[in-house]
Amino acid sequence: MKLEVCSYSGFKVYPGHGKRVIRVDGRSFYFINKKSERSHYLKRNPREISWTVLYRRKYKKGMSEEQTKKRTKRVTKSARGIAGASLAEIMAKRNQKPEVRKAMRDQAIR
Repeated sequence: MKLEVCSYSGFKVYPGHGKRVIRVDGRSFYFINKKSERSHYLKRNPREISWTVLYRRKYKKGMSEEQTKKRTKRVTKSARGIAGASLAEIMAKRNQKPEVRKAMRDQAIR
């Protein structure tokens, strides 16, 4: 099922509905109803007619739900103790010089 789009209002036109007009120069227009067709022939700008899709797009109507900027959660690191070792013990080991830690590792292996 192919949906057409009204050339004036921008609404969807379902099969069997609306009216297709082809000008002498070969350009075709598809209108959903007589109101859209008449407004087109009267050369009314669809951007200035409040019920058209173009007007609603121009003035950002009905876009608030989709366009809201999503806030991202920032991950914060926090140091805490692990089973059997408090935070102070972990920090003390981390701040030791690499030579001392290597010596302790070698001693633990023996």
